[in-house]
Amino acid sequence: MIPKNYIKSLFIRILISIIIFLTISIFINYNDKCFLFFKKNIYDKTLNFSSFTNIYNKYFGAILPEAEDLKVNKNELIYKEANIFHDGAVLSGVSSVSPFKSGIVVFIGEKENYGETIIIQGMDGIDYWYGNLSDISIKLYDYIESNTVIANAKDNNLYVVFIKKGQVLDFEEFI
Repeated sequence: MIPKNYIKSLFIRILISIIIFLTISIFINYNDKCFLFFKKNIYDKTLNFSSFTNIYNKYFGAILPEAEDLKVNKNELIYKEANIFHDGAVLSGVSSVSPFKSGIVVFIGEKENYGETIIIQGMDGIDYWYGNLSDISIKLYDYIESNTVIANAKDNNLYVVFIKKGQVLDFEEFI
């Protein structure tokens, strides 16, 4: 049974979201300068899902009641050896792949030098790249917990890259 308090809170959040949507629509349609300002500063830029989620949760609360209890957990990935590989590292001896941090899947596809790749935007604003994958078991824009198996590593080698605001981070801080 869903508590009355939750239904009331959900109704208020939906109402506020509708008001924000209508305000943005009026702003865009007011004149061409407003439309160009919106297009340049919001529409043409990449949306940072983790920042948006954090802001939304701060002011409106989590969408689902269970989601309020979620915590970002560090998951220990078991590997035999780590070596430098292009912008990140290659981890040898990895079979199944679980993400280092919880986050949103923002890319699944082929990347040059990394093969089949998954990019997960962590709630900490860092993009976690996992390359050289097979048997991918997730979809684009899924929210993934750090203990979820997302794929298998081909040839037991996993390529990892850590990027924050366009800057490649040192892989040794994360593994």
